[in-house]
Amino acid sequence: MQQQSKIKFDVKLPLILIHTPYGIKFFDRIAKTSAAKFYARFTTYLMPIITAVALFLIIGGIVVLFSNSIAREGVRGIGPQSNLLIPGLNPYLPIADGWIALIITIIIHEAGHGVVARVYGAKVESTGIVLLLILPIGAFVNIERDEMEKLSIKQKSSVMTAGPMSNIILAFVSLLCIFIITSTLTVAQPSNPNVFGVSITSVGSKTLAESLGLVKGSIIQQIQNKNIKTTNELNGNLSANLGNMISISWLNDKGEKITKQTTLPKERTPGKGILGVTIIEISDPKKVLNTYDSLFTTNPLALLAPPTIAQGSVPFSSMMQDKYSSPILGSYFPVVENFLFWIWFINFNVAIFNALPIGPLDGGQLYNTIIDKKTEGKKGILRHASKILTYGTIIVVALAFVVPWLLR
Repeated sequence: MQQQSKIKFDVKLPLILIHTPYGIKFFDRIAKTSAAKFYARFTTYLMPIITAVALFLIIGGIVVLFSNSIAREGVRGIGPQSNLLIPGLNPYLPIADGWIALIITIIIHEAGHGVVARVYGAKVESTGIVLLLILPIGAFVNIERDEMEKLSIKQKSSVMTAGPMSNIILAFVSLLCIFIITSTLTVAQPSNPNVFGVSITSVGSKTLAESLGLVKGSIIQQIQNKNIKTTNELNGNLSANLGNMISISWLNDKGEKITKQTTLPKERTPGKGILGVTIIEISDPKKVLNTYDSLFTTNPLALLAPPTIAQGSVPFSSMMQDKYSSPILGSYFPVVENFLFWIWFINFNVAIFNALPIGPLDGGQLYNTIIDKKTEGKKGILRHASKILTYGTIIVVALAFVVPWLLR
């Protein structure tokens, strides 16, 4: 195969696509191996499984949002941008780890397409990166359309599935590494039975909490002299005293107990908490570690909870990491585990999103090819079956974004 020798720029502001010849010879070498040929056969029929997982998670999330007002309030509190895998825009994606993980994810995804395309002899015209103005946001492998049209449905399915499947493999390798590291952790700081309450992880500006002097790290212990040990107890107590003057006691970041009087608003503002804080329960380090180690078999969906959100239940979160030590990685274990988490999280989400039956995505391209071939020459609504599938899936995905704001 003859390799291009020039770098080309395709400017479609605000996007800039940089086409390069780099990596094409690598795809050729890998494609000749028996491992690549096995991988190509392995991925042939897996797209529907990945798509089913994606739809299960999205529809399951929508059902929860319809049925659970607390879940809707939580989503409104963190904002719709939390659904986007863009570090810096998503408040819970760390910028450094997030961008590195995202770039690795895209490279692995596109390499999967490129290698399997070469296994079946489809020409890779170029590789490249996508810039949003000057910010790198993606990568691509440009496979000539005519070359893809020559492939059989099975071969095209293999090429399209190879990208998401490569992400899934890397995701689960990262997850396995997380469990291996976590299994080495020992509790360095046992829980103090005298410290109870709910810990504040953030305080909103111009809120009741800010006016009281509550800050990140404060531990709310009592409302009206009643001990508070769970988030439900705090929310229930505050809701029962709307419009009333209450006493609230908390420990500050120095461990000093403070008690103040305040009057609660007469009603909750939709989408906002009464105090204007985000909170987590004080966690027993040993219990957190044991629970996390068993998640793979007891509650695998909880493994997708970011340490920046579920701080009280993730051993390597900023809240819990100081409570453990690792004989292998020492004090660096949270750095390694957090990076591995974002590799797992971003790769998994990119994989299942790309498997959705939406036009330009990998799943959409495959399903549209199959549907168009089956409905060729048909009349009536069947002529538009692929478009109906795409638009129907877009509506389902959109519901996951808008339900929290449609239902108050």
